[in-house]
Amino acid sequence: MTLEEKGSLTSGKGFWDTKEIERLGVPSITMTDGPHGLRKSDDMDVTRSSPATCFPTASCLASSWNQELAREVGVALGKECQAADVQILLGPGVNMKRSPLGGRNFEYFSEDPVLSGKLAASFIDGVQSEGVGTSLKHFAANNQEFERMSNDSIVDDQTLREYYLPAFEIAVAESQPWTVMCAYNLVNGVYAAENEALLNGILKKEWGFEGFVVSDWGAVNERPEGVHAGLHLEMPYSQGVTDREVVSAVQSGALEEARLDEVLVDALSVILCGYDSRKPETNVDFDAHHQLARRAAAEGAVLLKNDAILPLKQELRVAVIGDFARSPRYQGAGSSLVNPTRVTNAFDSLKNGAPGSLEFVFASGYDAKGNTSPAMLEEASKLAKSCDLAIVFVGLPNDYESEGFDRSHMDLPEGHNALVAAVADAQSKLGVVLMNGSSVSMPWISDVSFLLESWLGGQAGGEAIADILLGKVNPSGKLSETLPVRLEDTSSYINFPGRGGKSFYGERMFVGYRHFDTVNAAPLYPFGFGLSYTNFEYRGIEISKPTIADGETVEVVAKVANVGEVVGSEIVQLYVSDLANEKRRPVKELKGFAKVRIEPGKVESVRFVLRRRDFASWDTRCNSWVVMPGNYKLLVGGSSNCLPLSGDIVAMESPRSRLKLSRNSMLKEFAKHAGGTEVYLEMLDLCLKSFGLEQKEEVTDSLAGEEPRHSIDFFMAMLNDMPLRKMIGLSGGRIDEAQIERWVSVANQD
Repeated sequence: MTLEEKGSLTSGKGFWDTKEIERLGVPSITMTDGPHGLRKSDDMDVTRSSPATCFPTASCLASSWNQELAREVGVALGKECQAADVQILLGPGVNMKRSPLGGRNFEYFSEDPVLSGKLAASFIDGVQSEGVGTSLKHFAANNQEFERMSNDSIVDDQTLREYYLPAFEIAVAESQPWTVMCAYNLVNGVYAAENEALLNGILKKEWGFEGFVVSDWGAVNERPEGVHAGLHLEMPYSQGVTDREVVSAVQSGALEEARLDEVLVDALSVILCGYDSRKPETNVDFDAHHQLARRAAAEGAVLLKNDAILPLKQELRVAVIGDFARSPRYQGAGSSLVNPTRVTNAFDSLKNGAPGSLEFVFASGYDAKGNTSPAMLEEASKLAKSCDLAIVFVGLPNDYESEGFDRSHMDLPEGHNALVAAVADAQSKLGVVLMNGSSVSMPWISDVSFLLESWLGGQAGGEAIADILLGKVNPSGKLSETLPVRLEDTSSYINFPGRGGKSFYGERMFVGYRHFDTVNAAPLYPFGFGLSYTNFEYRGIEISKPTIADGETVEVVAKVANVGEVVGSEIVQLYVSDLANEKRRPVKELKGFAKVRIEPGKVESVRFVLRRRDFASWDTRCNSWVVMPGNYKLLVGGSSNCLPLSGDIVAMESPRSRLKLSRNSMLKEFAKHAGGTEVYLEMLDLCLKSFGLEQKEEVTDSLAGEEPRHSIDFFMAMLNDMPLRKMIGLSGGRIDEAQIERWVSVANQD
């Protein structure tokens, strides 16, 4: 292969294809959007694409908490890709929902990296089981639409490692996506498309990623630097401009040809695999896929409130109000826009699916833009008053949330809120169904008898809503993101989306439930919450061992009973809490979950396995995962704020993760270090004498938690925070450099 041919393979051909080299038998493959449905078109026009099944968006699918369901959706998408001769599907997206305002939140799974990573891994496994690749995106710290192509995400290493990267890491470890898509933005001053620390260091070397990295469309800054950093393929085409830049860089010595060869080997391995796995003769059962989309939408819908209204009983006249009931918002806007094979609406589905004793009547209430009028409100109020029950459909129109821009507030359209208020005045039995991609304000929440969050449920979302309201499906979805009362209650409120080309992640990893737990505040609805038509009771927890050391796992078994009268599915959630919490960590973090179907009167045992890593935090001093020795609490329950089962476990100290002390370490770090306790006491003795203090007993008492004298208390606070090297100048000649070196050496011995 000539150098020019090598250079040509570093960018695409057209919008969606890779380049071929016929002379060498290098084929071209096709990739296309999107995460919740195939959008195959010849150009970037999102309005022109072949019909395909529009599944629920990630925000809805994530609220199912069902990994097997995510895999089934992936399998279906893989089949549709094969039939359309598409080799790589550009998804899923696992960026964290840093703020409710994120314009693309509908396309991402969750505010939690474990839930996001696990569902993404299952989705990827499903697609790739059909011989079609995926593209895990957008790597990394791509959490807003505002100035996303040039914004610099300023995020500290601990936050990056503990919160913004783990979803990617889980998906890579468990499913090995064929490709990873790098983001537009910069991360700490370096474009993601040429960030060697991220692409080659973390993704490739640490996590063992085996595929290739593709740029987001137009995300490349300096192409030769990108090749060196580990960006394999630039998309879309560059008219040969950046290809020539790569060739020139190799010729000048700025880029090693051996590095270019490494990048091409990775990319060609995937391209050849994709080409050889083609099955364009695949027949797609679109009816079956529509029913799968219906089931996914029903499992992802979350019942948030129910004052004994649902499921709907016979002999009721029900007013269905709101344009969304007939013209639903069922998917997001932007590059993921799918041309559905069909679309169902809730009103027709209710009429067609209900028994004859249930009557449904309709009023629009607002127009397609969300605007209402006195005449519309009067019509809706009169209809509601004449019925036994009113159900109002509200949400966010397309121009409220979309790829390309962030929301400026959490409010529904004024017309939607006005409609709910007007109907509430006319009818005390009022239900609300939401259609939205992310959380919204609900000023009317105290006036409604039931609330169903249906998200963006895809082409079969209307039928799914009817299935739940009519009791054909027992709701089992739970929130994959915290719903705040107000935008001002969120941790990113001050920092999002940033200014001056930079977004400062000052809230660190304290996002969503991590934030509300830390400030001890209540959101409108907590992460992991959702109601059912039955009731579950948590009856016991068993932990297989009292301690966990390096290389070990621990098994946790929780017993859950269905104490209601109908079969239902419960989402059992396991959280880990660091009781010492010395490193300013979240109060608790999700580490496992399972969705289990339980018959009435039955008890199921749900098993989790925790690894040592599940107790770890990222230590920036040694750039590694460290498990702080001490007591941890394991919490199990049905939502992040209702965890009735708990048990304790002790994490043993690991020599491998022990922090290496130095002359710049603080004295208190020696006290906590396994090898530094005796050294610390020796330091104390010399320091006390240097300062003319002989009350060593009182110092020792203060370390034991007993009440010290004020002077000793002050002295200890100052001393413990002092770097060891400072002792030389303050010791009056009693401590020298040799003594410092001896203490450090002794303390660091295992």
